[in-house]
Amino acid sequence: MHRNTIRAACLLAGLSALVVLGGWTIAGAQGLQLGIVLVIVMNGLVLFFGDSMALRAMRARPISEIEQPELYRIVRELATEARQPMPRLYLSPTPAPNAFATGRGPRRAAICCTTGLLRLLNERELRGVIAHELAHVRSRDTLVCSVAATLAAIITSLTALALLLPLGDSEDEDVPSLLGGLLFLVLGPAAAMVVRVAVSRGREYRADAAAARLTGDPVGLASALRKIEVGARTHPLPTEGRLLASGHLMITHPFPPQGMSRIFAVHPPTRERIRRLRRLAEDEGWGLR
Repeated sequence: MHRNTIRAACLLAGLSALVVLGGWTIAGAQGLQLGIVLVIVMNGLVLFFGDSMALRAMRARPISEIEQPELYRIVRELATEARQPMPRLYLSPTPAPNAFATGRGPRRAAICCTTGLLRLLNERELRGVIAHELAHVRSRDTLVCSVAATLAAIITSLTALALLLPLGDSEDEDVPSLLGGLLFLVLGPAAAMVVRVAVSRGREYRADAAAARLTGDPVGLASALRKIEVGARTHPLPTEGRLLASGHLMITHPFPPQGMSRIFAVHPPTRERIRRLRRLAEDEGWGLR
């Protein structure tokens, strides 16, 4: 069994055990029963919606080869070179330049690009980004990251409980929003902890190196990372629950470096990634143009 498959299973089993144990500790037998129900629901969401959670959060839609022939050509060429199945392709209608891969394995993988990314990068840079995402698919980083994204989204979605709380005769419409914000201050760090336990910074370095080997052009990916980093500052994603839960799937951190988004930041510094890629180019004589 692949290492990341084991890691995803351990993450799900560990959180399930924590929910059941917490229910039993708080409310005895009734809490135990409620915990078991919650675990069944949680595992069902991961099983049936884990692959698509980030796609839904980014409002991505599947695209055909007629719509994006150049993107299809690049992905097909790189997937063939890597001896991987052709992934499904999605497009997210957002100006924030970014890309991510999701899916349980190479045969169920999907790669999503934003409209901002396709406008920003040239073909050489886009090849580097696609090769990076294919590397995540090949190593099954997408499996553990998708499980973490789903679990984090479930946790952050509990802020909706503020709408169900009895508020007496209060007519202030801002009260549920205030309570939801307070709940997020508690649940947000819990969701971020799930992501940090599941996701290591080393995965990005490994995917960068694998992309450089596949394309033979580390400088192309380094240039793409620099552009995406600048573009993410100009057009950051909004720091809402579902997006925060999926941010670790992106090729670079897509949120402004402040507030709650900072605790969800698990990407290594882009400057260090670029430095490693340029050193690789010098050592191997790749992409020096």
